[in-house]
Amino acid sequence: MPTPTGPRVAVIGAGSWGTTFGKILADGGAQVTMWARRPELAHEIAEAKRNSKYLPGVNLPRSIEATHELSRALEGAAQIYLSVPSQTLRENLKALRPLLEDADAPIVSLMKGVERASGLRMSQVIEQELQCDPARIAVASGPNLALEIAREQPTAAVIASGSQETADTVARTARNRYFRSFVNTDVIGTEFGGVLKNLIAVAIGIVDGVGYGENTKASIITRGLVEMTDFAVANGARPETLQGLAGLGDLIATCQSPLSRNNTAGRLLGQGYSFQDVVKQMNQTAEGLASVAPILQLAREAEVDMPIVEQVKMVLDGSMDPRDIAPHLTTDDDTPQEERTNHGQADGGGPLRRAFQRAFDQLRNGGRSAGGD
Repeated sequence: MPTPTGPRVAVIGAGSWGTTFGKILADGGAQVTMWARRPELAHEIAEAKRNSKYLPGVNLPRSIEATHELSRALEGAAQIYLSVPSQTLRENLKALRPLLEDADAPIVSLMKGVERASGLRMSQVIEQELQCDPARIAVASGPNLALEIAREQPTAAVIASGSQETADTVARTARNRYFRSFVNTDVIGTEFGGVLKNLIAVAIGIVDGVGYGENTKASIITRGLVEMTDFAVANGARPETLQGLAGLGDLIATCQSPLSRNNTAGRLLGQGYSFQDVVKQMNQTAEGLASVAPILQLAREAEVDMPIVEQVKMVLDGSMDPRDIAPHLTTDDDTPQEERTNHGQADGGGPLRRAFQRAFDQLRNGGRSAGGD
């Protein structure tokens, strides 16, 4: 077994994404210690180098260590990665805080959700609960279906932080021969992209479960990107972030894949299962279900229309038959509307041209461009 030469890192949370990210880091040379809430899962990862419940059939790097003791996981960690359900983050941070009082390590959020009670993004909850410098906080997002990456299928992600230095440090660690991390400083856009695409994926799952075809799904995905962009920009994001890995890239992957938990949850709803039945059937957390209400509250405060998310909520509440979902048809009048492609702008080719130009710039500049990821 090769000796890891990279930094010592801790991954808090051993679900499918947390374990996969631990593998990403270990395959890039980091010294990884994972924390699992259940002792038996920590033992399986540490001894068998497997996580049979969340990543069946995947062999983990032999260098990965695991424990159910937080203090042991954090000992000597130069970087800390958090991968717990978004609605339990604050509770987990309360346990972490006394162990991090004298630390200055970057803290990386791998979560895609908003806190139901407060509407705060995960980086905001981390800053508030740990009372740490926001420059230490980074978020990871992008088209990241855990099982595909765990099987070492080539994938890209984006690391965002208000500090360029922090983003660069984390991106250098979170990369290997099959996983590449780009960087930007738009934390708001990166986080909201990861949250909002889950809601659109639930809608796609619903229409898939009902039996509607590709035209319906393509219409909702396209209009969904407009909703995502309008919402994120109204809350301080840069529009180009939503056309990158954290927005469009994640939206495509999450909407089209049966591996997506949010797509699966929506499909069950479309097949007639109640919200409670869906929660019982899901083996893992579908963050989109918990994010619908707080996102709609933030949308109302920002005066942003989100007909797709509104109809998802109506299906969740049982006030709309899944077969009636057609948010791309909703309008207050019969006046033809411009097709907005970039935060209210009807600029047909411009955003697409700019997106391709940024992609070429990234390749030419080794993964960094002035415009973000």
